[in-house]
Amino acid sequence: MTRRRASPSRALTVFLATVERGGNALPHPGTLFAILAGVIILISAVAARSGIEVVHPGTGELIQPVSLATVAGLHRILTEMVTNFTNFAPLGTVLVSMLGIGVLESSGLIAAALRLLVLSAPKHLLTFVIVLAGVLSNTASEVGYVLLVPLGGIIFLGAGRHPIAGLAAAFAGVSGGYSANLLLGTVDPLLAGLSEEAARIVDGGYSVNPAANYYFMVASTFLIAGAGTWVTERIVIPRLGAYTGEGATEETADGELRALSPTERRGLGFALAAAGVFVAVLLWGTVPIDGFLRNPETGGLLRSPFLSGIVAFIFLGGTVVGVAYGVATGAFRNDADVMNGMGKTISTLGTYLVLVFFAAQFVAYFNWTNLGLIMAVKGAETLRSSGLGGIPLMLTFVLLSAVINLFMGSASAKWAVMAPVFIPMFMLLGYTPELTQTAYRIGDSTTNVIAPMMSYFALIVAFFERYDRKSGIGTVVATMLPYTVTFFVCWSVLLMIWMVLGLPVGPGAGLTLD
Repeated sequence: MTRRRASPSRALTVFLATVERGGNALPHPGTLFAILAGVIILISAVAARSGIEVVHPGTGELIQPVSLATVAGLHRILTEMVTNFTNFAPLGTVLVSMLGIGVLESSGLIAAALRLLVLSAPKHLLTFVIVLAGVLSNTASEVGYVLLVPLGGIIFLGAGRHPIAGLAAAFAGVSGGYSANLLLGTVDPLLAGLSEEAARIVDGGYSVNPAANYYFMVASTFLIAGAGTWVTERIVIPRLGAYTGEGATEETADGELRALSPTERRGLGFALAAAGVFVAVLLWGTVPIDGFLRNPETGGLLRSPFLSGIVAFIFLGGTVVGVAYGVATGAFRNDADVMNGMGKTISTLGTYLVLVFFAAQFVAYFNWTNLGLIMAVKGAETLRSSGLGGIPLMLTFVLLSAVINLFMGSASAKWAVMAPVFIPMFMLLGYTPELTQTAYRIGDSTTNVIAPMMSYFALIVAFFERYDRKSGIGTVVATMLPYTVTFFVCWSVLLMIWMVLGLPVGPGAGLTLD
């Protein structure tokens, strides 16, 4: 007897359908970002005449809105249009990573390896593994967006499930679970450094170490992986239904996933050997205390060439392993085949490049006008005057961080503004900077998956369009909104339990000041 999958409630289904229709009724995402860029210009003109101003909490500098509806603003818009696009943070990461992924894809290795994974792995663990892998990918900065999210769709498609559900599960782990992990990543020392500077406003000798939130992050890893799995299985998959789009029968035979051929197995053996050599080189450079890929000044892995160059390693590793597989199977007969494989993958990013161009202009205009800074400081002032204490105050701060995240995409940029306000404020109330940083990271992560200001949001829209030509921003937001709500609730409950029990959030990082 087969067990019938529970469906989302009718009210939830109607609500999400309304969100999706409303979002998709908007213009094309590229057009929408262009319109929003124009709106920012108009708002900046109004704000500049309103007399609004705030004092930057870190520098003491007076911050006022900057109008772009001026001759100087027009000049900046025209002269920096190209650099706004070329300097947009995710662009280089995506393009370089996709070159390596293109070799893997065109060689046939990705299809064969994922087919083997689906044939071997218990289906009931597939979703959990994808969400968990997304969370763990944050150790390598933001490569999960360009590597794991599309693989989530491919894996689900190979398993006969809706590929958009696979995209959503991976995206939820990578972006919604950005502040959970079993290992420290590149963002940890960055945030800790900002927290330390803010703490020294009150205590000149205070130190915040990069592992300040480690205990809480470890517990959050399994919480988010479980919650993401539940949302995917109980809400997203039933809502999407069966997939009948392009590629639905790819790599299948008589309705079942096709077994690997002897040639493919031989290719996987060659690929595994090449991967072993590549990993051995990486270990040679990272394991010894004087390894050539460690930080030459500190000897550590944080801020090392290894972590900073992770995108380069994706390109190099993908090329080495993909070529080994392609040569063994005959997919690559000469160097031209390899180059053509890279080119074919890059050619699929045309829509993404258009989206990025307009998104980059919008983000740049928003930063130039100081509107994000002003909103962050005003929100902080409101919270400071609320009179709340203890757990309600921290939960309110989580909510405020989540809302601000919708308007400012960079976690470090937001924290650079918010830390000098909130850390001294909470220290004066008796709470440690480490706890404040933990609360901030919860809010910052939960709304990542529905925030168009998030740097990789345009890429996610492009991934969704690969499987559903009619999808748009509304489809992404409606699909990911249940993750945001669930993560926010689960993480807030975990924070409350943590505070009630008085557990340290990291090594030597308690909740209250002595």
